[in-house]
Amino acid sequence: MTRKILVTGGAGYIGSHTTLALLEAGYDVIVLDNLSNSSKESLHRVGVISGKFPEFIQGDVRDRALLDELFASQRFSAVLHFAGLKSVGESVRKPLHYYDNNVAGSVTLCQAMAHAGVFNLVFSSSATVYGEPTQMPIREDFPTGVPTNPYGRSKLMVEDLLQDLAKSDPRWSVALLRYFNPVGAHQSGLIGEDPNGLPNNLLPYVSQVAIGKLKQLSVFGADYPTQDGTGVRDYIHVQDLADGHLSALRTVLQKTGVNIWNLGTGIGYSVLEMIRAFEEASGRAVPYKLVERRPGDIAECWADPTKAANELDWKAKRGLPEMMADTWRWQAANPQGYGQ
Repeated sequence: MTRKILVTGGAGYIGSHTTLALLEAGYDVIVLDNLSNSSKESLHRVGVISGKFPEFIQGDVRDRALLDELFASQRFSAVLHFAGLKSVGESVRKPLHYYDNNVAGSVTLCQAMAHAGVFNLVFSSSATVYGEPTQMPIREDFPTGVPTNPYGRSKLMVEDLLQDLAKSDPRWSVALLRYFNPVGAHQSGLIGEDPNGLPNNLLPYVSQVAIGKLKQLSVFGADYPTQDGTGVRDYIHVQDLADGHLSALRTVLQKTGVNIWNLGTGIGYSVLEMIRAFEEASGRAVPYKLVERRPGDIAECWADPTKAANELDWKAKRGLPEMMADTWRWQAANPQGYGQ
């Protein structure tokens, strides 16, 4: 079997870090990305770090003709599927955009894969598929709930269609990786999270406030039933997350069916704890104001990562200080992100 991997959305935040991990592990990588919320510069820097430059094709997973051409010209052993939109708030405002990109894109990709005889897939899912669980920590055998926003629903729809696909054809081998909250950056400071426009996630916003790009942080909700009233999440270093994809890929290449793994640390931190930890790592103050809750947010969410530890021999190794130091190193070296 070839060691050639197609990475959709590979120029994005998690995709670029996973592309780097794949290259360092000896895989050949082709990245397909439409650059709607990413930069080609990330892949150039992946090449600088690894000494191997991934092949890049600018295109969309909804473009069946392009996919057919790509699969016909290459012999892929698996696909890692990151391509998708990921802003909770934007999904509430533009649900059709999310269903078209995330769900229809995945359908088209799977059709092209099946046509080409490629049946190994690692899918970038999300802990949002659990909806609002009644207990913590969250295990993979918890029922998927009713996600509180179209982004989460789009991820659950893709999970459902992949489960149906694997039931219909035993050749499929699928990993559903339910991420918790990815943060951090590569320790080189060369690649990191570079959102278009205003950041949707906490840590990029915090770091842009710290560097003076944004005036202050809005903390959405200070009246949750948590230790300090702010939302609690399981934050995982993006490099630990990338390593989790490699472990899942190795398993997918060896067995068929659908496997589900949470990728998290098993530790929950509140928004205020994250702000304090970032101030400590950066030596900068992060001004913030407490505002009303955002629609679609839940009070707390953290993983039970035992299943991934047992079945993938994987666990998160990097703690909060490292997440913060690496985020700050990236932000300080790249105040304008990849567009510096």
